[in-house]
Amino acid sequence: MPNDPLAPGFGVEETFFLVDKRSGNLPAQLPEAFLQAARGAFREGFSQDLFQSLVRLDMAQPSLLEIAEARAWLLERRTRLAALAAEHQLAPLCAGSHPFANWHVQVPSDDPHYQPLFEDQRMIAHRSLVCGMRVQVLVPPEIDRIQVMNRVLGWLPLLMALSSSSPLWNGRPTGLMSYRQALVGQWPHRGMPEHFPDEPAFAAYLQWLLATGSIRREGDLAWCVRPSPRFPSLELLAADACPSVEDALCVVALFRALVSWAMTQDDGDPQDTPLQRLVLKENHWRAMRFGIHGMFLDASGEASLSAGTWLARAHACFGALAEAEGDSQAFVRGRHVLRYGSSADRQLLRYREALQAGLPRQQALVAVVDGLVAETCGG
Repeated sequence: MPNDPLAPGFGVEETFFLVDKRSGNLPAQLPEAFLQAARGAFREGFSQDLFQSLVRLDMAQPSLLEIAEARAWLLERRTRLAALAAEHQLAPLCAGSHPFANWHVQVPSDDPHYQPLFEDQRMIAHRSLVCGMRVQVLVPPEIDRIQVMNRVLGWLPLLMALSSSSPLWNGRPTGLMSYRQALVGQWPHRGMPEHFPDEPAFAAYLQWLLATGSIRREGDLAWCVRPSPRFPSLELLAADACPSVEDALCVVALFRALVSWAMTQDDGDPQDTPLQRLVLKENHWRAMRFGIHGMFLDASGEASLSAGTWLARAHACFGALAEAEGDSQAFVRGRHVLRYGSSADRQLLRYREALQAGLPRQQALVAVVDGLVAETCGG
């Protein structure tokens, strides 16, 4: 139970691949009977994503107060989704990328929300066969969300590394632990945010983008973290979808504690120097490339630190606040991930072991899919 009655509310959204249980591959389209059953079961909390083989589960508003609630919510919806999918020989897979699905044959969603993205972005959109996790943390109206965002930005590569789950794509190792971030980074108005001193400056930029036709709607501005266009919240988009519920909750709880801490700070804008923005850009790349094994730059831009040291600094900075909110297990789980590996590490290990056992490459990739499905459905 949280000890802090003012702990901010939060919400979570997960995206899933729906794979054929026999082959492990993605069907180009999902059966209409499944879609009707899922819409009936989840109501407005279910939708198809960018492609017809991807589905999204979210909550109507960020109304959770405890991580235990989030755990129950995620497990219950994953269980229901898996049961519905099984009736159609399908299974949910929650990870940043599918290890071997061919993006060329995937059918774009017929949702009017997504069709303009394919018209505008063309090949970039067609290649974006990836899944992420979104986290909303409510920010009181009297607090400037951009100033909060500027304070959390420097920590985001650590959360990216902990969530990394997309080392395989299109049938081969990519050499990156979060290849999803590389694909997403090809889109305009993605990646790390531009720098603004406050919300009025951001609002002016947003209106300029709309007025010049640079974006069609506010939601097209989809940085790694942003003021939500739907809720009075700060929204994390940097995380890969996590097959492990506990890994997902680790990122959720760390982000909530980070936002809570940032709302209490009044020591200026830590991103208001070219050096800090360069450090952020470099650490973003290192998290994408190396995941939890990266050596990251500290605020000076001169010294390096491991993910373990960085997590320890996070605990020293906002660990007490996390404990007050009932989120102290996030650091325990974070240390577990650093010791035993992220999803990206587990996928690559399973792939190597399958090859060493003599399996052909395609069967080794299917073994990775089987492991991801088991982890997704088993919590």
